[in-house]
Amino acid sequence: MAILGSPEILGATSSSADDGGAHHATLRRRQTALSVPPSDSSSPEAESAIDDRHDADLSYDNEDEENTAKENEESSNVDGTDAMAAKLTFRAAAPTHRKNKESPLSSDAIFKQSHAGLFNLCIVVLVAVNSRLIIENLMKYGWLIKAGFWFSSTSLSDWPLLMCCLCLPVFPLGAFLVEKLVKLKYVYEWVAVFLHVIITTTAILLPVVVILRCDSAVLSGVTLMLFACIVWLKLVSYAHTNYDLRVLAKSLDKWEAVSRYWNLDYSYDVSFKSLVYFMVAPTLCYQPSYPQTSCIRKGWVVRQLIKLIIFTGFMGFIIEQYINPIVQNSQHPLKGNLLYAIERVLKLSVPNLYVWLCMFYCFFHLWLNILAELLCFGDREFYKDWWNAKTVEEYWRMWNMPVHKWIVRHIYCPCLQNGLPKMVAVLIAFLVSAIFHELCIAVPCHIFKFWAFSGIMLQVPLVIVTSHLQDKFKNSMVGNMMFWFFFCIFGQPMCVLLYYHDLMNRKASAR
Repeated sequence: MAILGSPEILGATSSSADDGGAHHATLRRRQTALSVPPSDSSSPEAESAIDDRHDADLSYDNEDEENTAKENEESSNVDGTDAMAAKLTFRAAAPTHRKNKESPLSSDAIFKQSHAGLFNLCIVVLVAVNSRLIIENLMKYGWLIKAGFWFSSTSLSDWPLLMCCLCLPVFPLGAFLVEKLVKLKYVYEWVAVFLHVIITTTAILLPVVVILRCDSAVLSGVTLMLFACIVWLKLVSYAHTNYDLRVLAKSLDKWEAVSRYWNLDYSYDVSFKSLVYFMVAPTLCYQPSYPQTSCIRKGWVVRQLIKLIIFTGFMGFIIEQYINPIVQNSQHPLKGNLLYAIERVLKLSVPNLYVWLCMFYCFFHLWLNILAELLCFGDREFYKDWWNAKTVEEYWRMWNMPVHKWIVRHIYCPCLQNGLPKMVAVLIAFLVSAIFHELCIAVPCHIFKFWAFSGIMLQVPLVIVTSHLQDKFKNSMVGNMMFWFFFCIFGQPMCVLLYYHDLMNRKASAR
């Protein structure tokens, strides 16, 4: 009674009941029972009578609240229940176990909980363990970082690659002139398509020819091929989107319906300003306008740049201090002892995983967000939670959103619209991806054994297998563990060893 009669509890109960009118109804019934008019309630006799009655009623709170709930069932049922629950909370008879609950780490509840604390613990443990390993490695082997693999003695003579990179903006300019001629009806539609094919094909073949004719450093060739592939993808999107906009613009009804569906207000126009913005924006899909942010956060940009420098340096340190010595002291994975090859792959998997994660964080999170902030680019969904991917297909849909959106928009959906089966469209999408992976790796290394191409195309059966396992076991952990195994433990380290040994053999034969 002392707890229930305390000012805090009564005040909290009254305030919650006042919202639904239950408390006022209770007081009116008590005053009626005492035959004291509400207007005379301020007299000493009335106050004494009400207080006596109130004290007597406290022992019958449950019955009183039940009557109140019945009178106000429609208007204040929830508030009355909350008031009664608040009073019962402090009683010894209050039930502690009221419904079925799962442990936070059980299989049914683990993905419904926040694991931020465990994530912080993992970071602390990783920093501690790897700091010890780094110190031990430095004490045992010394400073192994050398720039010869990335910047060889011929790097200063890589000026043809630099000139080719500086010439890449010519191709977007040519695509703009073609679109302008089509808009002014100076050329036919099929002529414009033919010209776009020539422009895009030249944009990707010219860097390939330049790299193959020059004995350039690997890093220089990879950089040029990445820029060339980005330009090619953007040019295809620019030509395809403008073609579709012209088709829609011919039908006013379709255009208005699509504009309402997109919730965007822009019309078909060939603007040089929009093309320039698109070519530097962190997207591969062209549209006349994009969502914009209101301002540039300069302090935020500086912080991200500092992070970018730190993680890039850490990535280079791991490559030179760990990965290079491992691959130099290993045999070709497809030649020699099988157990030895497995041991080398497993030893390479951990540092390779760190480099891969650093690369993802530096490019997709830091660099693309910095570029978006400087350009006030609003849509910054450059990746999704691919680390939770249940199947290989989910990984490819969430890991690289700019490329995924481009493939869906310009390859997958057009294939379906032309009557191709879904599986054929998926195969074509993986085929295009495999070709560009091969170009970005094989051309700078001057090696055409199709390791990267085969690695990407092997994802198709993995997509089928992981999807089947996910449907069979209905457990998100099975497909997720298979994804991590094939990508981090087996797939990437194997590709690194294959390309490294082929590259070293090519250089040895050249000497």
